[in-house]
Amino acid sequence: MHPIDLAAFWPGYEVVACRPAAENTLLIELEPQANRLPQCGRCGQPCPLIHERRMRQVRDRDLLDRRVVLQLPVRRIDCLTCGRVTERIDWLGPAARLTRRLQIWLEGLLQLLPISHVSRLTGLHWHTLKAIDKRRLEAAVGAFEPADVRRLVMDEFALHKGHRYATVIMDAERTRVLWVGHGNSREAVRPFFELLGERCQQIEAVAMDMNTAFDLEVKRHCPRAEVVYDLFHVVARYGREVIDRIRVDQANLLRHDKPARQVVKRSRWLLLRNRANLKSEQAVQLQELLQANQSLATVYLLKDALKDIWYAPGVWEGWRRWRRWRRWRDWQRHVRDSSLAPLQRFAKNLRRYLRGILASARFPMHTSVLEGVNNRIKVIKRMAYGFRDSDYFFLKIKAAFPGKVR
Repeated sequence: MHPIDLAAFWPGYEVVACRPAAENTLLIELEPQANRLPQCGRCGQPCPLIHERRMRQVRDRDLLDRRVVLQLPVRRIDCLTCGRVTERIDWLGPAARLTRRLQIWLEGLLQLLPISHVSRLTGLHWHTLKAIDKRRLEAAVGAFEPADVRRLVMDEFALHKGHRYATVIMDAERTRVLWVGHGNSREAVRPFFELLGERCQQIEAVAMDMNTAFDLEVKRHCPRAEVVYDLFHVVARYGREVIDRIRVDQANLLRHDKPARQVVKRSRWLLLRNRANLKSEQAVQLQELLQANQSLATVYLLKDALKDIWYAPGVWEGWRRWRRWRRWRDWQRHVRDSSLAPLQRFAKNLRRYLRGILASARFPMHTSVLEGVNNRIKVIKRMAYGFRDSDYFFLKIKAAFPGKVR
């Protein structure tokens, strides 16, 4: 291509030389066009008074198999209004070493690939690319915009190893992440409600797990809001505290019958997984296990009955299902009290959260939202092999859930 044609890519400049430099690098020397005055970097007005010229090398998009490096003089002008400032170049940001065209291309790549992959592809430093992506995210999702939010979803997730957590708060109706912050205590989530301000009065429901800290802070700031406890977290807790504990106890009782003991020990996922998700051979194994062990059959059936409370069409029907679940549990207590002790402890603790469980009939907040958020967060963290900059990580999470258009 003739040099005069290349000049169209850099308005206001003309190409004076084009030669190979380092390996696979093309160096293009530019000079300002003689008939165009430089513009003030602040007010944008043309100015003929040039104080000094400094040479700068700038990276542009690749040309075929060559990396393009531009060498151009950047002028410092003496503006009659603003004083001595660096000139404005439309295709190059202030003090930038990358053209705007290259930055836009990199921003598109960074939305699809991890930073390390883009770094190997372009030859640019990891920190340079991270700074570009972070600026993009701050411009796109950095501002706090609660809009007309009425229902919230709150959940915690593991930030680092060693029980370090962060909290994510989402608009339940639009599935849009509103805020992410360090910690999972009352003090940790308080800044969100302070940012929400008077809009706290319009919050009508907040879904969460059985986290007392979240519960208390919501009641303090959102007096009209109903706390709704999430089915996914309650059932997961039931699996850990009841099914797992009783399964281990039953396995220990069979220590003299090793084949039977191994069957019970290896049945964890059969008992925790939903019956609809089991393969045909797994369903047969589950049925045989439940027929052979009465304690495991009891807690398994009570797990399904517990889920039915959340799917009640109304509060009164939810209350009836709770009473039926509790009577079934009380009957089992008289039959074999010692073997089902974990179930009794769980039911006793669950009674304190009954209002939030029954509230799901009025506010059927979709439980898969919380699970989907956590899974997506894990994918983001795994793609980046972890994040050293938590603020950057939080921006990534917000960008992953921009919300549905109403």
